[in-house]
Amino acid sequence: MGKKVEVREIQWSMVAILLPSACILLGSALAVITEAGLSSRASTGAHGLSEILYAFASASGNNGSAFAGLNANTAFYNLALGVCMWIGRFGVILPVLIIAGGMAAKKTVPPSAGTFPTHGALFVVLLIVVVVILGALTFFPALSLGPIVEQLIAVQG
Repeated sequence: MGKKVEVREIQWSMVAILLPSACILLGSALAVITEAGLSSRASTGAHGLSEILYAFASASGNNGSAFAGLNANTAFYNLALGVCMWIGRFGVILPVLIIAGGMAAKKTVPPSAGTFPTHGALFVVLLIVVVVILGALTFFPALSLGPIVEQLIAVQG
């Protein structure tokens, strides 16, 4: 588009990417360490953690549904999931609007030797690798304790 992506845009994009993930993980951690969060589970163990993780992931993704078995209609979950839904929505919208405003104010710069082309296969591969690595580093520890263990237990019978 002829605009330079600088440090400010990268910092705001990281805020937009990490805030929903932080809501999921911190909300789940809060639910797991409090009696109010644990009392609403229908199952214990890996499935109980999966119920909690799904509720916070759904709320942070602005869906707001709950995994079967979790009683999310309690004061704790209404407040915690509502905050996650609010942050999941505005924690992405506001940084993106800030980035858009900053980019709109910038002048167009002609391509140079330092310009990274975004229309080739290299860009697509790098983008996919970064997204997969960021997702794995963010969620694999929590997923390995909940849904992955639950699947392994189900496979063993």
